[in-house]
Formats: sequence, C-alpha cells, structure tokens
Amino acid sequence: MAVNKIDRFLKLMNDRGASDFHLTVGRPPMLRASGTMESIRYRTVTETDFAEMMKAVTTPKLWDEFIRTNDVDFAYEIPGLARYRVNLFRQQRGGGAVFRVIPTKIMTIEQLGLPDSLRRIAFLRSGLVLVTGPTGSGKSTTLAAIIDLINETRGLHIITIEDPIEFVHTNKKSLLHQREVGQHATSFAEALKSAGREDPDVVLVGEMRDRETIAMALSAAERGTLVFGTLHTNNAAKTMDRIISVFPAPEQEGARNVLGETIRAVVAQQLMPKIGGGRVAAMEILFASPAIGNMIREGKTSLVTSAIQTGVKEGMIDMDTSIRRLYEAGVVTAQAAYDKSIEKESFKDLAEKV
Repeated sequence: MAVNKIDRFLKLMNDRGASDFHLTVGRPPMLRASGTMESIRYRTVTETDFAEMMKAVTTPKLWDEFIRTNDVDFAYEIPGLARYRVNLFRQQRGGGAVFRVIPTKIMTIEQLGLPDSLRRIAFLRSGLVLVTGPTGSGKSTTLAAIIDLINETRGLHIITIEDPIEFVHTNKKSLLHQREVGQHATSFAEALKSAGREDPDVVLVGEMRDRETIAMALSAAERGTLVFGTLHTNNAAKTMDRIISVFPAPEQEGARNVLGETIRAVVAQQLMPKIGGGRVAAMEILFASPAIGNMIREGKTSLVTSAIQTGVKEGMIDMDTSIRRLYEAGVVTAQAAYDKSIEKESFKDLAEKV
C-alpha cells in the first residue's frame, strides 16, 4: 500500500516510463513521456488536494519556506522505486509541483552511449570542467557518470555541492562527501568556501548561479583542484561569454585570464526527440589547448567553435555537427535538427524538408 497519496502517481509515472510528473491546481495531473506532455485520468486538482499531497512529502521546515518564498526544491525517494527532484512553486491558479525522476542507478559513459573521449575528463588533475545545457538536458546524468569513473579508478577526495542531491554515490576507490544546499550549507558559495578547507581533489558545483560562486570556482581551479560546474548555455563559446559577463567590466580582463588558464573542457548537451520515441543527446565537446586559452584571454570567444571543428582528432565535436550526424543516421527528424541547431543558416537544406 502506498504510504503517501502522491506515491500512486509516481508509480504510474514509473510504469509509463515518464521523466516528469506535474501536479497543478486548476487542472488534472500530467506526465511527460518521451518529451511530450500527457494528462492522467483524474479530477481537477484543488488547492486542498495540492496542500494535502505535498505536505505529506515535505518537511515542516521546507513547507514553511514554500509558504514564505513560493518556491522550494528538495529530493523525495520511494525506496525500491526511484528518487525524485521536486520543485514546488506558485502559479496563477494556485500551487504547482514538478517531480523529475532521478535514476537510482548511476549509468556509465558507455551505457549512456556518450562519446568515448569523455573518459579523458575523469583523468584530469586540475582545472575547470563545465557541463552545460538547458534544464532537463541530462547534465546531472553525464556528470554522475564522470564522477563515478573517477570513483572507480582514482583514490581521491571528492566533494559534491548540490541542490538537491540527485545521484547518491557510494565510496569506491575515492572518498565522497555529498552536501546539499539548504540542508548542509546555506548556499553554493558558502559550501564552496568550506570545501577549500576540506582537502578536496575534486569539487562538483551543482549550479554556478552567481558571480560569487563562479569567482570561487575559478579560484579553486587556479589553486589546483579539479572543479566541475554546470551552466544553462547551449555551446562552448556562449559558456565562456556567460562566465565573463557575470563580472563587472573592470574585473572582466582578470576573469578572462583565469578562465583561459584554468579551463580544461566544456561539454554542452541538449536532448532531442528520437524518431520512434525516446530522446537522444546531441553533444558538443571542447578540450582546451594553449590556442583556445589565448582566444579566451584575448576575448575572441567567437573563434572557439571553429577551433572545435579543427580538433576532431582530439575527440572534439561541435553542436551542429553532432546534430547533423544524428539526422544523417536517421535518429532525429529534419524538423528537430533544424529547431535545435545553433547556426540556422547551415541547416537551410533541412528547413526545406520540414
């Protein structure tokens, strides 16, 4: 018997192979399966239904925070079934909640079908690695696979700072400490500051949201720690610009110098709907070189994409080439390829097929 009412919906979500469950006041609940939203046969959710279901799975402290701020994130688990990343929010008709399934099993780079060149990242000694893409593009899953490979092969001290903790890692060769913002630290920046005193070899920053967090991540990478971070950008060039842009104009040159010195890799990904159902990742991979470091220092980030295109032998690939390959392999439609492409002009031939 389900302990909480919401568990029944989450079990249905599991049965249907859905990635997200939406509970919104003013309409029946919905699931997202293979990227598409679909309704569940159930009555329209009232504010009373919403409060009853959500209070049962939220701690009093988090519920108070939701009432106070109208927004809260946490993780929820049904033992033996799955873990979920949960966001509660307010919308025009009342409360809303999204449960995103976090697979309990950490998949390897091979199992995820990701390029083999990503394995190189797990053997870096220091510097900054950024995994970027829109919300729900699989950044956490890719990072978990890389952290797991480090854990399998190297005896290091790894600290993860997340909001909330998604994949739970067990200690293998490495010692892992996972900290959750809100529960174990007040902010990413505060947790990152503490991490500097905790003798880390590797630090994963779940989200580089603000200038303070980005500055501290760059500083940790400069001191010799291997730092992983995530951003919501679509390709490597935009990622560099985003990092520099958070600093005020007088500090931008200094930030460019540190980024040019410390960047080791950028992995940008987005999920695309597959022909026949399911989703597939299109992926841009940049491995830094002295030439790329100079481009960043000199503010010539617009040249980064062409540097990736000439770095194929080093295992690099740009986003548009990745998308084009998926289309040519018959995995995605011309419409999907055109929609997700960065340089629309080079996909004009596909636009004509739409």
